[in-house]
Amino acid sequence: MTLQLVGTRRDWLAGAGILALASGWTGRALAAAPAGAALLPAHPEPLPLKDVRLLPSPFLDAVEANRRYLLALEPDRLLHNFRTGAGLAPKGKVYGGWEGDTIAGHTLGHYLSALALIHAQIGDIEAKRLVDYIVAELAECQAARGTGYVAGLLRKRKDGTLVDGEEIFPEIMTGDIRSGGFDLNGAWSPLYNIHKTFAGLLDAQALCGNAQALGVAVGMARYFQRVFAALDAAQMQKMLGCEYGGLNESYAELSARTGDPQWLSVAERLHDDAVLDPLERQQDDLPNIHANTQIPKLIGLARIHDLTGRAAPGTAARYFWNTVTHHHSYVIGGNADREYFFAPDAISQHLTEQTCEHCNSYNMLKLTRQLYAWAPDGAMFDYYERTHFNHILAAQDPKTGMFTYMTPLMSGIKRDFSSPTEDFWCCVGSGMESHAKHGESIYWQGKDALLVNLFIPSRAHWAGRGADVELATAYPYDGAVRLTLSTLKRGGVFTIAMRVPGWAKTATLTVNGTPVEAERSAGYAVVRRRWQAGDVLAMVLPMELRTESTPDDPDTIAILRGPLVLAADLGPAAQPLADGGAPALVGSDILGGFKAGAAPAVYRTQGLGRPGDMDFAPFYRGYDRRSAVYFKRFTDAQWETQKIAIAAEQARLADLTARSVDVMHLGEMQPERDHALTSDISFPVVYRGRNGRDARSGGFFQFGMKVKPGPLVLEATYWGDERKRAFDIVVDGTVVATQVLEAQKPGQFIDIDYPVPEALTRGKARVMVRFQPHQGHTAGPVFGVRLFTARQ
Repeated sequence: MTLQLVGTRRDWLAGAGILALASGWTGRALAAAPAGAALLPAHPEPLPLKDVRLLPSPFLDAVEANRRYLLALEPDRLLHNFRTGAGLAPKGKVYGGWEGDTIAGHTLGHYLSALALIHAQIGDIEAKRLVDYIVAELAECQAARGTGYVAGLLRKRKDGTLVDGEEIFPEIMTGDIRSGGFDLNGAWSPLYNIHKTFAGLLDAQALCGNAQALGVAVGMARYFQRVFAALDAAQMQKMLGCEYGGLNESYAELSARTGDPQWLSVAERLHDDAVLDPLERQQDDLPNIHANTQIPKLIGLARIHDLTGRAAPGTAARYFWNTVTHHHSYVIGGNADREYFFAPDAISQHLTEQTCEHCNSYNMLKLTRQLYAWAPDGAMFDYYERTHFNHILAAQDPKTGMFTYMTPLMSGIKRDFSSPTEDFWCCVGSGMESHAKHGESIYWQGKDALLVNLFIPSRAHWAGRGADVELATAYPYDGAVRLTLSTLKRGGVFTIAMRVPGWAKTATLTVNGTPVEAERSAGYAVVRRRWQAGDVLAMVLPMELRTESTPDDPDTIAILRGPLVLAADLGPAAQPLADGGAPALVGSDILGGFKAGAAPAVYRTQGLGRPGDMDFAPFYRGYDRRSAVYFKRFTDAQWETQKIAIAAEQARLADLTARSVDVMHLGEMQPERDHALTSDISFPVVYRGRNGRDARSGGFFQFGMKVKPGPLVLEATYWGDERKRAFDIVVDGTVVATQVLEAQKPGQFIDIDYPVPEALTRGKARVMVRFQPHQGHTAGPVFGVRLFTARQ
């Protein structure tokens, strides 16, 4: 049977056709129960990870690369601070990077989860041995402390010395709570850190059958229950202003595992009212808040809804998922810029080298799974698949097993990968987990149904029917998918449902080579019949090119084929990008100018590319390449106008260069040395390919600049969409301007000019320029400073 997919997906769900959206998942908000879902199980569950085995594919390559890395790490080095904090001799030297800072210990929780997942995914015995070893070590550390506390986090005292992090919690219990958002009494996001260990223990118990892990988790839960019990409501909210990860989820899950309602009470109290109350009211207050800090809170609310049935937590989780996926997500499925949500539907203004933190997508996929279990909805797995292929796979180099923090979408920016032992960013930890469990969401089940949500080559055992199934496909390079019932001990009439992606215009289904009638339900082609061992259900999807525009600019586009985002190859990552700016596509028929290459999903433009034609291939594969994902689209006439504008800007810059007395390239080592820069609480930054520097509250940065007689202008460059910043610009001790930055010109850099009184430069060859933040504010970032003569 060929399903002709016309109209809207909502129409198809109601029986009149299926959505043919260019944007994949962005056409329909998540509902409590999609139309037509009655044909499917009300509350689907994933097949256990231990019952799914991957066959050769990029996902299996990722799992194997991850396994090699996990087994190369030394647990005793990750346990270093756990043991020293408990008064025990360490068995290994501590790792570097974040493991040498006050967030030390967070990696161990991720690592424990990843080992448990890799054991379930491929049956690795060494991974289970390491899980058991780590849990035993944590139990020993917990026993040595005698309080129930077990962690590796550190605390930096005011004199700069690092000490065991447990020191902060007696202070907090007295109401002495000091936080700047990520710092809590001198420790870096300590409750986030605790959540990672907590989650690792729960995974060790669930996936490796380690009973000791649950006992350690209960001991931790009791310790922090005492901490929270000492706080009144206002103090609790002040503490929760610091990132706490998904600690609410862990407490809720502990309640489900133990049957003890006291842990659910703690979970419900871990509620950041400032962020979660608006979401419960279905209000988008996300712009300018840290993205990944929030996502785990919503996963926790979803779990609380599962266990209590209370409407508000479920409403918040659904609304958040809809809002992020429909209004805050890039074409590859990731979200946020510089780790923060920005205004909804403003994607084209935020194409930078700091897009798409991996942790965000890792957690959004967890949330997607949680919500999907409430009611089957193919649109949710349209999003999941998009993100899984184009962001999760892109964030790990399968040659080395290393991970990205950000996956940049600014044209020409290369991916930066972690080192094996000297980084341990948050995204290294979530990367360890992501690439240990690629089989977890392929197959879902109900009492009388099997749902296929992802088309990844694999074998699975469906215990409910005593069935062994095999999914054979070259998807997404080929649109053919074959599901074979290899064995079937309990035959009879039951349902098999194949997700039909929202981008597919048609879907052809056969059983044993014969066209078959399929019901349509919630984004699935549903076949209900009397199945027998050896039956083959096959589906063929068209793999056509399409464009997808950003919601705020129809002429900023990406190119897709099936679920894959394609990218232009701009050269090796190891070589500097050739000058010329972001490439563009020019013509009246963009897709008509793409010519297929010899390999699937590989193309070359003909006459479209500016400054020249380009080769396109799947974005995720560009691990060691510079690439472009988003393009400005022009007609031939528009391009001629654009060239005139470019020439005018080049003339302006040439005039400014001719009048310049001195230029300071902030954030670059040699220019800062040449200008004798000094600073305190100040940091170099890179954003949209430009170097800069900021100074945090209580800090400053200053540097010398050459001057000449006559009227001068000091020009500073800022990003035009900063959150509120207030600071002074000081020249030789005199404030020449007070600057407040707050979304002056979203989506672009801005130059602001400050006249310099002649009295400050008269008779001088050099002046000192200082940027000084107001209390509680940041100065900048400033992306360059120029002194030039005023136009006469």
